[in-house]
Amino acid sequence: MPLTRRDFTRRSALTGASVALVGTAGVLATTDGALASQDGADGASDKPAEDKGSHGPGYGPLVPDPDGILALPAGFRYRILTHSGRTRLESGEFTPSNHDGTATFEGPRGATLLVNNHELKGPRSDWEHPVPLTDGLVYDPAAAGGCTVVEVRRGGEVSEWVGIAGTSTNCAGGRTSWGTWLTCEENTDRAGENGMTKDHGYVFEVDPQDRRANLDPKPLKFFGRYDHEAVVVDPKRGHAYLTEDADGPNGLLYRWVPPQGFRHGRGTYRGLADDAGVLQAAKCFDVSGRFVDDISRATRIGAVYGVDWVDVPDRDARTVDVRKQFKDSEVTRGRKLEGMWWADGGAYVVSSYARDESPGAAHDGQVWFYDPRRRTLTLKVLLKVNADPSEPGGFDGPDNITVSPYGGLVIAEDGEGLQHLFGATDNGRTYPIARNELNTGTEDDPEYSEFTGVVFSPDGRTLYANIQTPGILLAITGPWKRQSKK
Repeated sequence: MPLTRRDFTRRSALTGASVALVGTAGVLATTDGALASQDGADGASDKPAEDKGSHGPGYGPLVPDPDGILALPAGFRYRILTHSGRTRLESGEFTPSNHDGTATFEGPRGATLLVNNHELKGPRSDWEHPVPLTDGLVYDPAAAGGCTVVEVRRGGEVSEWVGIAGTSTNCAGGRTSWGTWLTCEENTDRAGENGMTKDHGYVFEVDPQDRRANLDPKPLKFFGRYDHEAVVVDPKRGHAYLTEDADGPNGLLYRWVPPQGFRHGRGTYRGLADDAGVLQAAKCFDVSGRFVDDISRATRIGAVYGVDWVDVPDRDARTVDVRKQFKDSEVTRGRKLEGMWWADGGAYVVSSYARDESPGAAHDGQVWFYDPRRRTLTLKVLLKVNADPSEPGGFDGPDNITVSPYGGLVIAEDGEGLQHLFGATDNGRTYPIARNELNTGTEDDPEYSEFTGVVFSPDGRTLYANIQTPGILLAITGPWKRQSKK
């Protein structure tokens, strides 16, 4: 039975804030070296995580890479699978640039399949290596983005082909339980804007196993038209949850409720009408029943909000952007709502940072957990503002995330200064996994691209991740181990 606002307030009064701590996912509480202090302010350790050696969680300090690509702990290694402008597709064109969201799937004869977004915005002429316009796989011939499918066979051979082309700004997305990828456009150009010939701002489905299923791409308009970031699907209930990376005003967390009797699976989304189901936006309230206007109001790990869902008036945003169709008193907003991952019976949701654009406390990253059964949103990770992102030891700007088969989360950093892949154990201790050493700036003014598309192989032996610019897909292997909570 869903949790009502009255029930949530009454239960909270009886049991205190621990009402939401009984969920399936443990709170990422704070200890020495954790992401934030218990009060969200000053208690966090300032000791560089890379100096912890073997005594803390993780795999020890990062070792600089003589090739200037990826620093890793001792015993780990990486392999470049695709590199924009260097590796080639089956059809002969170069691998497209600007790698972003990625998912893995079991392929034939022990192979691993990856679907890889390419976050390319605007007309094709703006990019040296857009996604090739492959016959039958093009939505809008004017757009540069799309997805490629990468097959890594047991013997190590790699091949790559186009999954969808002619989409715009394919940022994140989400893996479905039936083995497909939902790629999200973080762009709402209309036909006639920026050279586009069709409307954008939609979600598309890509099947890595069946190339024929990707012919004649169809936008899944029932998910709405806005600056999509990520999506996850509840495999039990069929609800989809989607994030929006936008400001002025800040974006929203959405839920799509399928029509009655709908059973999801391969190809079933294509048969739905553009207005199928109900698209809703989250409206949160605290344990006292008070409305919460923005999730940046939360300053303590373990903060719990109840969630109501408000119907979106016009999901296709024909005249007004979806997030602007609500008064500020009607929905709860969040700055840079980014990556998502479905695990532990719910959805992990990232807010990358909040500063002057948000009404609450400044932070450099949050990870929330939405429990659909209890209809609660619990703050699991809180990063305080990183005072000097150019120095090792601090993390900021979480973006894509995945739940690790070895415990806790693995997070791709998209912040200022140094860029890391880092882990967070179930009790909140953090540790570095990799550092981007590919300097695309100068020696005096270095610049390092964000990490994207962090995801494990189906067997858990390989961690895949992208360096977005210029666009490099990496496979990381090594002595993975279960992470201690101590």
